[in-house]
Amino acid sequence: MEPQPERPITSISLSAYLRLVRRNRNFRRLWSAQIVSELGDWFYTLAIYSLLLQLTGKASSVALALVLQVLPQTFIGPVAGVVNDRIRRKRVMIAADLARMVIVFLMLFVRSRALVWLVYPLLFVETLMAAFFEPARSSVIPNITEREDVILANTLSSATWSVNLLVGASVGGVVAALLGRDAVFILNALSFLASAVLIRGMRFEEPHAESAAPLRARDLWDHSPILEGVRYVRGNRRLLATIFGKAGELMIGPSWVLFTVMGQRYFPVHWRGIDPQRGGMLGMSLLLGARGLGALVGPLVSARWAGHSQERLRLGVLFGYLVVGVGYAALGASNTVWVACFWVVLAHCGGSTIWVFSTTLLQLNTEDRFRGRVFAADLGMSMLTIAIGAYLCGLFLDWGYSAKAVAIATGLVMVVPALLWGWAQRPWTARGREFAG
Repeated sequence: MEPQPERPITSISLSAYLRLVRRNRNFRRLWSAQIVSELGDWFYTLAIYSLLLQLTGKASSVALALVLQVLPQTFIGPVAGVVNDRIRRKRVMIAADLARMVIVFLMLFVRSRALVWLVYPLLFVETLMAAFFEPARSSVIPNITEREDVILANTLSSATWSVNLLVGASVGGVVAALLGRDAVFILNALSFLASAVLIRGMRFEEPHAESAAPLRARDLWDHSPILEGVRYVRGNRRLLATIFGKAGELMIGPSWVLFTVMGQRYFPVHWRGIDPQRGGMLGMSLLLGARGLGALVGPLVSARWAGHSQERLRLGVLFGYLVVGVGYAALGASNTVWVACFWVVLAHCGGSTIWVFSTTLLQLNTEDRFRGRVFAADLGMSMLTIAIGAYLCGLFLDWGYSAKAVAIATGLVMVVPALLWGWAQRPWTARGREFAG
């Protein structure tokens, strides 16, 4: 696939996003499904983490929950990629949503310390379903949008994720504090049902499924499609470097544990009539809301700067790593919740830029028949670093290190992916820096 001549850098305006949502019915339904399911997810995440911290009293229990929410995606990723490249991705998303609805309803049975163990297998199975859903969602974007709208779709999806986090974390803390966790679990389960209904109404072609042989059970254990995908990625240096982009966001895993612990121990909200446990939940909500605000602002600003230039997309990933490092190092030195929230906003401006730009680069440079496997690998490696980071963070906190010290260390560690990404750019020439045709 020969690179096209360099295109002029054009900015992306608000009217472009409005046009995409107004005129593209398929994207509008996928986007709406994202809104309802992610709002439910953020309500649910707060409830799960606060439940574990309350019943066990250990930061490592939160870290283990996060590991179970991400690590299985690494191991099931190859199978999920093969499935997504053999059958219709729309069907994969619907099935995953319905399965997750049932799983979340089962969380209602966890009502005491004696039953807290049930959370872990349920989270594990839910994660397996997400491992099938997310590569499917990323893979269909180029099928339902024009090529020049791919960056728009990814930026809007990221901004929506951020708004959902901002609203879900803030409102979710209030809902959990006032109505209880059961209400949160029910709302999240129903959100998956709504997502499945919206996706069912999408109508679009899926060339990879039309040309593929029927999927058989034994094909799930056939390694040849996986090896074919590995050879495809190894043959394209851009993909090989970019597929590790999200894995370099080493702060994501620790952030969940840090925000939970910092909200409880350093930044609880003191409202009249609110007990310390619920005040800690609200403090955690503020930190998560700040993360959502940063993740919202980051790609909206950076996408306007990058326009349709792949060179700027790659440079934006490098800047993103550096901004994350500064933000987390400063978070560790913060003494008030509002100062902490400012640095969280800054850090996740960089983090969301990395996510959006690396996703766009992969979509623009991957053939449709390999897209499921590429995005499964992309997600799997990202989940692996998230799981390792979360688990190590929980261990250090339980060993007596302060959350502030761990936050500073997390910021310093971000120098590593920044240096590796900068080094990986050296072989690329100007001839291959714009959208491949």
